[in-house]
Amino acid sequence: MTLPPHEFRQTLGRFASGVTVITAAADGERRGMTANAFVSVSLVPPLILVSVDKRASMHAVLESAERFGVSVLSAAQRPLSDHFAGRPQPAEVPWFDHEGLPLIAGAVAQLVCRKHSAVDAGDHTLFLGEVDYSRYTDDDPLIYFRGQYHELG
Repeated sequence: MTLPPHEFRQTLGRFASGVTVITAAADGERRGMTANAFVSVSLVPPLILVSVDKRASMHAVLESAERFGVSVLSAAQRPLSDHFAGRPQPAEVPWFDHEGLPLIAGAVAQLVCRKHSAVDAGDHTLFLGEVDYSRYTDDDPLIYFRGQYHELG
């Protein structure tokens, strides 16, 4: 018996997660996609994983990219999450580049990764990245739980 996708999604929605924007450069343009399927994999070497739907335009970008970025959004950056989730907002994106790789300014944390490997996983691909650069702040993160945004405290 297979668990229906809706039931699986509702169940996993009970896991609170941070909100990230995965970024890369493609054809001279900055590209981004909201993702909460992000996880630390290894400390030595420093590896992270992002899970991307094969139908997402970011999937093709990450398949061809050698590097990608991850920006962990702050509680104040909810409009950016919506923007990169396909609900464009009128505000300008606060891009900044680190050695040619686009990241989101004002994020709680930023990581620059070299693509380590890609693993086929059903309707998604798991992209593993080896972290070359990171920075962080002590600002509060944006939280996603039961299909809604939340803030700490």
